[in-house]
Amino acid sequence: MTTRQDNASSLIEERRQYQADSLRSDQLLASPVAQFEKWLGDARAAKLIDATAMALSTVDQQHQPHCRMVLLKQFDDDGFAWFTDRSSAKGENLAGNDKACLLFFWRELERQVRIEGIVRQLSDQESDQYFYSRPPGSRFSAASSMQSSVVANRAELEANVEKLNQQHPDGNVPRPSRWGGYSLQPIYFEFWQGRDDRLHDRFGYRAENDSWIIERLSP
Repeated sequence: MTTRQDNASSLIEERRQYQADSLRSDQLLASPVAQFEKWLGDARAAKLIDATAMALSTVDQQHQPHCRMVLLKQFDDDGFAWFTDRSSAKGENLAGNDKACLLFFWRELERQVRIEGIVRQLSDQESDQYFYSRPPGSRFSAASSMQSSVVANRAELEANVEKLNQQHPDGNVPRPSRWGGYSLQPIYFEFWQGRDDRLHDRFGYRAENDSWIIERLSP
């Protein structure tokens, strides 16, 4: 008879050490945005696939957390931005609770960055600018799909795209009003660097009185 312990044991793999790098307080930049930019630059220089991929966590009105992967499209001191269908599940969550969390994980570099903050919608102008920079196929998919809604099958999705193609044979499908950008204004950052024997390096940046307080955290 297979026991729960047997099943759990089957997931235990040979432990590996984290030896890619270290992180000391004297290496940290005063600005967490600048520190993030440096680490993202390292990930892109290493040619990691989807280096801008991030887990976006939101909470619904029943206090149920939800998490999914999205792509970071722009960032600066004012916030970290992504684009999506605002009528989707994530959009509904953010309409009821504007607090969210982002997580970047670069496995090959043994690094994580966690960012917590308050989310706002980007303007129509900002949403238009990004929407019309996308490839035609991506624009038609976004315009034809009511993200997170139930569909009968893939054929229905493809038929909706084809219908829009027939309506806009020149390829100039307009941006739906429901589709646009969000930006998370950070109030907390955490930088994690894997280390040997799980004695990882962790540093938090906490916003306080218009400045950032840097603290080393236990692993």
